[in-house]
Amino acid sequence: MDMGSVSLGMGKIHHTNKGIKQNETFSINIPSIDLVKKVDYCGLVSGENTDKASLFENFYGKLKTAPMIKNCPINMECKLIKVVDFPQHDIFIGKIVATYCDDECLTDGIVDFAKVRPIMFVMNDVDAGYWKLGDRFAGAWSIGKELKKS
Repeated sequence: MDMGSVSLGMGKIHHTNKGIKQNETFSINIPSIDLVKKVDYCGLVSGENTDKASLFENFYGKLKTAPMIKNCPINMECKLIKVVDFPQHDIFIGKIVATYCDDECLTDGIVDFAKVRPIMFVMNDVDAGYWKLGDRFAGAWSIGKELKKS
């Protein structure tokens, strides 16, 4: 089953970029709001000087080179497909090889984001902060049908 692909952008100054390019793998870990202090701390220090992995319980999946955070309710293990080089950023495109989700965050076998309680980081010219996900309020590819001409 094709699990799709994902892309992420990171400033070239980040220590993580070197590891992704070297191993050609990466992981995406979705933290819950319970981890906000540790997540924020990770944004304050560099992995070049600080062992951020020691803050969490880590595990490896199929690829064996993309560490994942067991404390996060959702983890995606990715194989690097392409790096798009921008002057200040690297855009990493990866094929999702495996997805792991805590059983407590599932409802009838489907990810229930109300149970995941993911952190959203928002940064703009006025503020930088963490937000919580709100309630589901409409169905995709259905609510707009009212405007579609027959």
